[in-house]
Amino acid sequence: MTIQIYNTLSRSKQPLVPLLDGKINMYVCGMTVYDYCHLGHARVLVAFDVITRYLRAKGFDVNYVRNITDIDDKILRRAEENDEPYEVLTERFIQAMHEDAARLDIMPPDQEPRATAHIGDILAMIGQLLEKGFAYKASNGDVYYRVTAFADYGKLSGKKPDELLSGARIAVDEAKEDPRDFALWKAVADGGVSWPSPWGDGRPGWHIECSAMSTCCLGDTFDIHGGGPDLVFPHHENEIAQSEAATGKQYAQTWMHAGAVRVDNEKMSKSLGNFFTIREILDKYHPEVVRYFLISSHYRSAINYSEDNLQIAKQNLERFYHAFKGLDVGEVIPYQSLDRSDDYVQRFDAAMADDFNAPVALAVLYDMVRELNSAREAGGDKLASLAITLKSLAATLGILQLSADAFLQAGSDDHLAAADIEALILERVQAKKDRLFSRADEIRDSLKDQGVILEDSREGTTWRRA
Repeated sequence: MTIQIYNTLSRSKQPLVPLLDGKINMYVCGMTVYDYCHLGHARVLVAFDVITRYLRAKGFDVNYVRNITDIDDKILRRAEENDEPYEVLTERFIQAMHEDAARLDIMPPDQEPRATAHIGDILAMIGQLLEKGFAYKASNGDVYYRVTAFADYGKLSGKKPDELLSGARIAVDEAKEDPRDFALWKAVADGGVSWPSPWGDGRPGWHIECSAMSTCCLGDTFDIHGGGPDLVFPHHENEIAQSEAATGKQYAQTWMHAGAVRVDNEKMSKSLGNFFTIREILDKYHPEVVRYFLISSHYRSAINYSEDNLQIAKQNLERFYHAFKGLDVGEVIPYQSLDRSDDYVQRFDAAMADDFNAPVALAVLYDMVRELNSAREAGGDKLASLAITLKSLAATLGILQLSADAFLQAGSDDHLAAADIEALILERVQAKKDRLFSRADEIRDSLKDQGVILEDSREGTTWRRA
């Protein structure tokens, strides 16, 4: 089944036709590491993790590159505020980013280039742009990109250069030819963080960093370039202008952008007090609940973060894990080895091949849970086969890979510990044997008040978090 992807550049869905048969080269703009990752970052991380998982499940050899911006004005300002070297600041938040990603079960990228490790590539690309007349050194020592020299400027965002000119302003300390021009190299004359260059000591602009890193890792032209919704303009527009002017070739074949995150239907903002880091959210919710919430909307759609929506995600996951409870599901079957004639497999594949439509794919899994529950009541050989197919399809989304007990019994640090719960269950069992039924009921009710539900059966007593 041919995969269709919505391309921001063409504003339409297009079949995925790799430049090299069977291989996908993909670059996604990563974090500027001066603070903890927030919910918007999580949306992008999870979206492209699912995309990568599915492409690999379909047999593609994916080279996934996600960069780190480790030199930037925001980084330097924060380091100065903290009175610490900027390298110490960035290393701390890179480590935090990796921890957050691991908790959300996000696979590491194949390459994770850092801007500071590609200064030579950045200087080489700026040199090419100067040589070809697409850039110029200004009187203040900065090097700027000449927007008017690139005829296709605005093709990604749809913005017209003339429209950008109205309302554009040149700051007093700038020496641009045109207010639309943007910095490739920022001169540093005060002994601040800088690198030597043919145009004087300085540091790179943000846009040129990604152009240099992506082409260095993937070549002049590659298959997919992705990122967050706020990057279409100016960042990705400027990347196209720089890269195509320097190489004379198409930069990326397909542009993909994740949707925005809103909080209680408002834009997420520190000033509104509705700004959440990933780790703040993971302190309250199981990581798989957060991941499930993030894939429950199409990756291109805006998603609304709210306590109600997180609770719905939790309840839906509990429904899945309850269906697995007591079953020996076994190992996940590789996606390509699943029965291609199976209706569920076909429907799941059709959903994901249609621009990675995870919500429709989840709907297929819901149908499988309904049948799994019916099969459990009826008994028979179909139960185990259906369960392993369900778990194998879910692996493509990065969910439902825990045991039922591991998920249903998981709690945060402030919850009653599992060992304490097990001890109380044993005490309750003994109380029943001793015919101390009031004590047995007291234990059950006490656990319920603490968010622990006991479930008695002929096989014994199991428990889950409420």
